Amino acid sequence: MKQDLFQAPDYYNLDDLLTDEHKLVREAARDWVKRDVSPIIEEYAQKAEFPTQIIVGLAEIGAFGPYIPEEYGGAGLDQISYGLIMQEIERGDSGVRSTASVQSSLVMYPIYKYGNETQRKKYLPKLATGEWMGCFGLTEPNHGSNPSGMETKFKDMGDHYLLNGAKMWISNAPFAQVAVVWAKDEEGRIHGLLVERGMEGFTTPTTHNKWSLRASATGELIFDNVKVPKENLLPNKSGLGAPLGCLDSARFGIAWGAIGAAMDCYDTALRYCKEREQFGKPIGQFQLQQKKLAEMITEITKAQLLAWRLGVLRNEGKATSAQISMAKRNNVDMAIKIAREARQILGGMGITGEYSIMRHMMNLESVITYEGTHDIHLLITGLDVTGLNAFK
Repeated sequence: MKQDLFQAPDYYNLDDLLTDEHKLVREAARDWVKRDVSPIIEEYAQKAEFPTQIIVGLAEIGAFGPYIPEEYGGAGLDQISYGLIMQEIERGDSGVRSTASVQSSLVMYPIYKYGNETQRKKYLPKLATGEWMGCFGLTEPNHGSNPSGMETKFKDMGDHYLLNGAKMWISNAPFAQVAVVWAKDEEGRIHGLLVERGMEGFTTPTTHNKWSLRASATGELIFDNVKVPKENLLPNKSGLGAPLGCLDSARFGIAWGAIGAAMDCYDTALRYCKEREQFGKPIGQFQLQQKKLAEMITEITKAQLLAWRLGVLRNEGKATSAQISMAKRNNVDMAIKIAREARQILGGMGITGEYSIMRHMMNLESVITYEGTHDIHLLITGLDVTGLNAFK
């Protein structure tokens, strides 16, 4: 087990913008990642397995529904605290952050926001402690960037709903006890249904042979005439705006999380270039390496400011979906470029599991695609600034 020597960069003294509570929340998450994630994550990524033993720790640092009110088991924290937790977890691994992000933004959030009081009290406390894990069923084999075309449907059978269809690329699916599933009713209106493991006809096959997010559990959701109790329909919002509202929360978390991955790559490259000598001096003394590092810290700092401002807007209830899209797209793009540059600084060592960079790089290839691809988020910004819809 290797020692985690990470030191977080803060070139513009952004800590001055954080409250004492923010810093305490971040330090708790950072200490946990150093102790419980970093020493084991390379092993689990190599064998393509999620370390289920860390679920308890994720719950203890408030990673499950941090902004959910305490009466439902959440920590009652603000949006910046949520972002900082996601940053620290993704600094450890994007797959672990995906597990927490799905639980918080795509499972607990819709139950809290769109569910009734009975549903909140039944599910949220169990999800907050990690006793139950959840997943989010939106993407389908034939519908990714165009979720409105979904084919998963349910019929009203009088005393229950009958659900048929399939979802894919679903984080947490293989071990989730409950799935928030988006499906069309007989009129074509999209609704959320809570589907529990054990319901007849509901299966969750695991997705194998991934080169990315290898330490995250990914699977499918298959619904073959699943009888869903009527009380399991989320009653307070329907239409495509319901799942997209969840994705806003998740994308906000990604905008922060990607900074964590970028900081880890930068910190690794900075430390390596001071220690590695060629031609009689540290490679960090060469201009081209300094150029890479200077550009890395510049882009990280810009992303930190973008995420912090977005967090303030979220706290004030002012952040738009388009603003969230911009931050998700920019910060993930920033992180993946930094990972590639950091890998070059480490040379051949950069491809090995001795360092985290190649794992981050592979993970970010998924992060740049899921929850809105790089190109789709670009078009969302384009639509927002021009008023002209490139999707039609």
